[in-house]
Amino acid sequence: MKSFILIISFALMTASCGSQVYLDPATLGSVVEKKEFDFNATKAFPTNYDVINVMNSMPNSTGTRILNLDPGYGFNLKKDLFSVALPYFGRAFTVNPGDANNGGIRFESKEFSIKQSTSKKGKTLFVITPRDQRENYVFNLEILKNGSAFLSINSNNRQPISFDGNISSPK
Repeated sequence: MKSFILIISFALMTASCGSQVYLDPATLGSVVEKKEFDFNATKAFPTNYDVINVMNSMPNSTGTRILNLDPGYGFNLKKDLFSVALPYFGRAFTVNPGDANNGGIRFESKEFSIKQSTSKKGKTLFVITPRDQRENYVFNLEILKNGSAFLSINSNNRQPISFDGNISSPK
């Protein structure tokens, strides 16, 4: 009887270890081909060690440099509009006095370029560069087959930051 319970519990544990599928492959292929999708950020990875040290000094800190994000952060990509609403944790090298309320990376761009490539393992890579913003941003997005994605943002005015999340159909 013990071995039967052990086998059943082992089977249930291994079944729960599978990778999560965020978007079915047909829908994912369709939205990626159209270049119209939403990126929903779930975790932020700041690179500034001042931010990481503050995070580690907080009570009940996990000691990692990962910040779990509330829903609502991400970007929306359409043929004619690139709308971004992401938090920022790090150092900005210059700050405009009029932008005191704009602490994150928030903008809408109508002039942007998209470069798309596919790796040998089936990952889709996007490089999105807005051309009508004061800061020069470069968004590097890596989309996996299951719909999860990794975003890295570089700027001429801020330290780099990365996000983990998933891809969904545009709303």
